[in-house]
Amino acid sequence: MAPTETLSSNEQLAVSVEFSGGLEMLFDDQRHHSLRIPTKDKDGQPTNIAFLIHHLCQNVMNDTRKELFILDNNLRPGILVLINDADWELEGEESYELKSGDNILFVSTLHGG
Repeated sequence: MAPTETLSSNEQLAVSVEFSGGLEMLFDDQRHHSLRIPTKDKDGQPTNIAFLIHHLCQNVMNDTRKELFILDNNLRPGILVLINDADWELEGEESYELKSGDNILFVSTLHGG
């Protein structure tokens, strides 16, 4: 049964991530990203939104202005997050454990003018 254990340690989640309100410019002007991410973080814990935010900054964002998305290792204030069309505050914010098929939308509420 060792091959099954190996497969389970390599499992991935398929999630959809969208950016709006100007955030897409930080991600190569691409609004929608289909990602495959590990089911567990480096500590063996289920992958959550905090992991996703870090993953996005390290592996998806090519823009050097990471401070427009994160501040002090947290999502920058002024960015709304919807998890499957529900406010992330209702879902546990960064501690929400991702599931395959989840749709995560990041919307900047900060506008110049």
